[in-house]
Amino acid sequence: MPALLQLKQISKSFGPVQALNGVDFAIEAGEVVGLIGENGAGKSTLMNLLGGMLQPTRGTISLDGTPVKITDAISAAQRGISFVHQELNLLDNLNVAGNIFLGREPRRYGCIDEGKLAAMTQPLLDQLGLDIAPDQSLVPLTNGQKQLVEIAKALSMDARILILDEPTSSLTIQETDTLLKLVETLRERGMAIIFITHRLTEIEKVANRVVALRDGELAGHLTRAETNRDAMISLMIGRDLSEVYPVLPTEIGDTVISIHALTTQRWPEGGASFAIREGEILGLAGLVGSGRSELAQAVFGVDVSPSGTVTVNGDTLKRGDITDAISHGVFLAPEDRKASGLVLEMSVRENMTLNSMFRFNRRSLIDVAKEKAQTEEWRCEFSVKAPDVEQPVGDLSGGNQQKVVLAKWMTLNPKVMIFDEPTRGIDMGARHEIYQTMVKLAKTGCAILMISSDMEELLGMSHRIGVMCEGHLTGILEPDQFSEESIMKLAVETAGKPAVSTK
Repeated sequence: MPALLQLKQISKSFGPVQALNGVDFAIEAGEVVGLIGENGAGKSTLMNLLGGMLQPTRGTISLDGTPVKITDAISAAQRGISFVHQELNLLDNLNVAGNIFLGREPRRYGCIDEGKLAAMTQPLLDQLGLDIAPDQSLVPLTNGQKQLVEIAKALSMDARILILDEPTSSLTIQETDTLLKLVETLRERGMAIIFITHRLTEIEKVANRVVALRDGELAGHLTRAETNRDAMISLMIGRDLSEVYPVLPTEIGDTVISIHALTTQRWPEGGASFAIREGEILGLAGLVGSGRSELAQAVFGVDVSPSGTVTVNGDTLKRGDITDAISHGVFLAPEDRKASGLVLEMSVRENMTLNSMFRFNRRSLIDVAKEKAQTEEWRCEFSVKAPDVEQPVGDLSGGNQQKVVLAKWMTLNPKVMIFDEPTRGIDMGARHEIYQTMVKLAKTGCAILMISSDMEELLGMSHRIGVMCEGHLTGILEPDQFSEESIMKLAVETAGKPAVSTK
């Protein structure tokens, strides 16, 4: 019997750039194939060919043994191929049900039948464990909830082949567990699932096979029995990566930042109290909606905190004053680097110096030559892979974009650095480089707050781990208390009295 989907000798060129070169790929009904590779390996290009967004330069795509031409997204959907992209593709002016069934709404007397639409939507939300109403507006939803709405939209199309591109990058531990269980259920029902992620433990949990791409070519396969973290990393990068997480600094100094009973606009009845010392990385865990990002924004001054204090080296910061935070050396690398951390149309050079133009001021004009020479040094120092600093930052991979965000702040010698999901959607090689950068920063005496939904990252990159629930800090774990179970227990605690730690 022919495979449900088979790609033979697929190549794709963009002018002189060879994105894919002679790639073979196949998947059977009732199979989960993990597709891995570093950013730029060709994963997205290969999947965009299946989704109809691109056309192959050479090669054939076959369904049930019959060659097909997938000309656009509608053509892909008609053939039973559904694609959930990492970047959200939703309309904020429509509610949840309207987004899931956009263009396929049930109608009555020429108008949308809202009752039937809600009835069609509710089972999909229940299947994903998504506790929101079909008529809920998208505006207040978190990134994780929006990602699950995207997945519900894919499930509504009765797809035979489901492509999940970094489906858990915006999800918390609990939501990730729900999704992985759903993947198993869909596989048992006979669906073929291509699972793309940089979180290798998820591949180990759900994949029947692993296919690795490297530099646009097939790097190798792994059977279920052969699949393990070291083997996957070796295939992806072509070398062993013995230590994913670098050794953390052991010299911890005096307290740099103290947060006392700090609340946020979303959780005015919450509160968090803790301190971070010189050279310390404090990880911050919690489910989506727990208040982690809001707390970071309150510390930085984006969110005007209703109450509480933030003290840096003995000085109390003004609530809701970003300028005051920056003047005290408090910086934030936000969760959504594209929307909040970068100006995508501007160059690497312009993004790197957005916050430090004073360095290149010459008689009220910018010394562009000096600026370019300095940012070229930073490009090399932070291993930003770009032809030169004039490259538009929007053309870079996610990992390189994140390095530009880090360079923008770290060259200002931060006293406190807040990383919100620092490696979201970033490949293993780039992650390792970012972790090394964080450790290097900590060794200068900087106090680091690292918000992450990646359990491995929290356990591997934290001196201590704080956990939030409903705007409260429910506990802080010391290294001898580290475990997934202990984090999850605190993450789902009913909010009551907030834990207080000034260690």
